[in-house]
Amino acid sequence: MSTSQAALDGIRVIEIADERAEYAGLLLAGLGADVIKVEPPQGNPTRRIGPFYADEPGPERSLHFWHYNRGKRSVVCDLDDPAGIAVLDDLLAGADVLLDATDRGHLDARGFGRDTLGRRHPQLVVARVTPFGDDGPWADFRGSDLVHLALGGVTMNCGYDPRPDGTYDLPPIAPQMWHAYHIAGEQVVMGVLAALFHRGRTGQGQALSCAVHEAVAKNTELDLMNWVMRRLPLLRQTCRHANETVSTSPTIQQTKDGRWILTMLMGGRDRAALAGFVERHGMSSPLTVEEDTTESARQIPGSGGLDAEVAARLMDVVARLVRKFTYAEFPWNEAQDAGVFCSPLRRPEENVTDPHWMARQTFAEVEHPELGRSFTYVTSKWLSTATSWRIGRRAPLLGEDTDAVLASRSDAVRQRPTPTDVSAASSGPRRSRYGRPFALDGIRILDFSWFLASAGGTRFLSAFGAECIKVEWAAHPDTRMGAMAPVGGRRAREVATAPLPGVDDADMGGQFNNKNAGKLGISLNVRHPEGLAIARRLVAMSDVVAEGFSPGVMDRWGLGYEALKEIKPDIIYAQQSGMGAHGTYGRLRAVGPIAAAFSGVSEMSGLPSPAMPAGWGYSYLDWIGAYSFATAILSALVHRQRTGEGQWIDASQTESGIFTSGTSILDWTANGRASQRTGNRSPNKPAAPHGIYRCAGTDEWIAIACGDDDQWEALASVADRPEWLADDRFSTLAARVEAQDVLDALVTAWTEQHERYDLMERLQRAGVPAGVCQTAADRCESDPQLAHLEWLTEVTGTKIGRWPVAAVPVKLETTPADIGGVPDRGAPIYGEDNEFVYGELLGFSKREIARLAEEHVI
Repeated sequence: MSTSQAALDGIRVIEIADERAEYAGLLLAGLGADVIKVEPPQGNPTRRIGPFYADEPGPERSLHFWHYNRGKRSVVCDLDDPAGIAVLDDLLAGADVLLDATDRGHLDARGFGRDTLGRRHPQLVVARVTPFGDDGPWADFRGSDLVHLALGGVTMNCGYDPRPDGTYDLPPIAPQMWHAYHIAGEQVVMGVLAALFHRGRTGQGQALSCAVHEAVAKNTELDLMNWVMRRLPLLRQTCRHANETVSTSPTIQQTKDGRWILTMLMGGRDRAALAGFVERHGMSSPLTVEEDTTESARQIPGSGGLDAEVAARLMDVVARLVRKFTYAEFPWNEAQDAGVFCSPLRRPEENVTDPHWMARQTFAEVEHPELGRSFTYVTSKWLSTATSWRIGRRAPLLGEDTDAVLASRSDAVRQRPTPTDVSAASSGPRRSRYGRPFALDGIRILDFSWFLASAGGTRFLSAFGAECIKVEWAAHPDTRMGAMAPVGGRRAREVATAPLPGVDDADMGGQFNNKNAGKLGISLNVRHPEGLAIARRLVAMSDVVAEGFSPGVMDRWGLGYEALKEIKPDIIYAQQSGMGAHGTYGRLRAVGPIAAAFSGVSEMSGLPSPAMPAGWGYSYLDWIGAYSFATAILSALVHRQRTGEGQWIDASQTESGIFTSGTSILDWTANGRASQRTGNRSPNKPAAPHGIYRCAGTDEWIAIACGDDDQWEALASVADRPEWLADDRFSTLAARVEAQDVLDALVTAWTEQHERYDLMERLQRAGVPAGVCQTAADRCESDPQLAHLEWLTEVTGTKIGRWPVAAVPVKLETTPADIGGVPDRGAPIYGEDNEFVYGELLGFSKREIARLAEEHVI
């Protein structure tokens, strides 16, 4: 599937960014854009973030900088000098996108405010990334990766089991490292691509912005909608989903050499398959005949549904079986063949030599001519028949491209594609509830997605205005049962003071509502000859076919890419699976936790060895996979707009996780160092204190990250501890990093005496990055910045009623996303739009529609 063309060939991006947005720039460069990194004379501060090549610090030796800036060009430009300001203005005249992560007011004070940019460069897409937004009560708060993961709710989902009495003796654990900026960067790129698509039609650029805090606050999985719908708090537990109760069945088991295997149960079939697997390896099945033959539907990971006592008995046998093997010898692939959700907890670098990822070209060798050698980088997130990920050269040396870029300023105002009003699949232009046009107006998606990793991706396309027709069939529906609406409805929820019971109506799931809002819904049996014929007719009038099944399912139905291309030559066929279709692992059973275990992100998170990994408390790679899936489709739409060419996209959840671990992979290939967990301490950017500290109350915590002397002195002043400043052990940042055990004990003794929000406010006013470890309840009820950003949007579902769901965090000025989509409503009930799709779109009479339903075609 390899091709030399990239989706954003010819697009030029000017990047002024640190770690807050360099990942977004990396994605744009990988999609083919010419990313010009504007750096001050002393170099970007991220050049001073470790680890370093051969452990020798230097601006050209940062592996962090190497990873996040591969494929970019460097121009030194002093924006405190009028000459530098003139240079930037010239660069913007020849650019398509400005990626701006400067502090609030920095570019405005230099003549590059939004109004000025819009007037001088009307075709420019201006993408702004901020910690908390440019206005609102927390606009001046200081952020860091740790602080954002705390305030955004990630940390309170992640960590270790409580004591037997239910109290937590250990703090929540922030998954390391830079995930707050991965989450925001993925969504910024979606916004940029939507804006470029709109510009391709109209010739007009626009501004868009994303607050890291808002993006992270929506990245958790089960906690948000369980609180919104049922006022139900969730509890974190080791390497498995946060849940309303702490389960007695661990999902990870230790091998005899101290490594870990993940085994999951999601329904009766999985339980029976796992029992058979352990029996074949000489272990007695702990299940009765009735339990062994139970055939229950698959559950949403972490949502319960299995008998806890039965699951505990079975997982105890699995743990004893795993203990008989070394990590390298455990037959996880045999377990997979038996139908078991099973995976080793790999370290990121252990994927580099895996034949599957080699076949998928996930990694590539990148030359460093100044060092006389090459290094292995992660360079691709999906495969495509029409476009490929651009590997590019190694990260630029400081100012390496200044002369070449400035010498070419004569072509500054370059020829851009002529705007074309692409013919809409629908009857005419539509506007969102905001009275603005949709970026993807007229685009139609035939959506066979399910779960979160694929359905969540089309969710964003629907919010950008695509008409998304979600296809389900009663024998194999999407996972609708999760975060159910409460008995008594919205009124009961508004007066509730304790968790409410949920209904058991599959059309009233809050989780389903959140990930499928704004879509149309039809029932269709594509295994029936008439159903297949109907699907083929819908393909003919669609722009995208999206699916999230195991590889090969659509081909068996007669709806694989070759068949679709015969129907509509420019169709975009996008499939999302756990491991990807191409390669050797296409049929592996993979959901979010399996993908996380395989990619390495689970093993990386937790206290240092010999502690067990804490992993993630939700399906992180379901969301990251969803963002990546949406980006793949959006980039394909931009490519088709410019070339008329469709394509087949083979996307992988696990690859999206591997891509976030590039620095660890470089540390292994450059320094021979395996990745190691560091708990809540900063592994690569010096900071101390840097951790999560107990506050007054029960399971209440605050994250604090001091990265320089000024922040340390401010912390000591707020704490009224002048003796800290007089202690030689803490005299420099390097000394404080060495003395973190002592320092953490002193900070904890202080913080545990104070209320968490008051403490955060005092520290932030003093200039110290600090953030409460917020729960879903905190984010919904106590976070004034999220309320200011209108992070939740009310949508009305036909049966479930009116409820809040998470809005798109990227705010587009001209074409704002609307999570209610074209129909301006919540998720569809099963088959809700049959009459519209089969009647108005396809022309069936009511009598014919009734016959199709009676004969189980629809």
